[in-house]
Amino acid sequence: MTPADLPGVVAVAAEVHPGYPEDEAVFAERLALFPAGCLSLADPAGLAGYVVSHPWPLFQAPELNSRLGTIPATADAYYIHDLALLARAQGSGAASRVVALLEGEARKAGLRRMALIAVNRSAGFWQRHGFRLTHDASLDRKLASYDDDARYMTREL
Repeated sequence: MTPADLPGVVAVAAEVHPGYPEDEAVFAERLALFPAGCLSLADPAGLAGYVVSHPWPLFQAPELNSRLGTIPATADAYYIHDLALLARAQGSGAASRVVALLEGEARKAGLRRMALIAVNRSAGFWQRHGFRLTHDASLDRKLASYDDDARYMTREL
């Protein structure tokens, strides 16, 4: 992902995750803080998807549509903030390739766990990629701010 991709990222996010709006500044900050974890998928029609990820403390998922300021030194997990693909890119295998790439980034960063909040009934996809539902009462309020379907998931590496 590059700064030039950001308007397309916002457009994809608005189409794929309309119930979870985030400002372009949020994506720009994540790209600046951890560029290796921000990838975009282009096809002949333009931007077809993206992923935003970075190290973060386990069980402390960032608030939706909020800036991080910095990646904490206490980060002990690799957090997948958002993976979004337009319908034309779904089923292409791109999401599975991205998960493998992110696992590599997590290992390079010396992290032994990955984490995410699954939304839009995506828990099954993440389970197929080795993630499991993980309950931590400290996240209940944050998950409720997404919707009733939001699930915190982790994967050991």
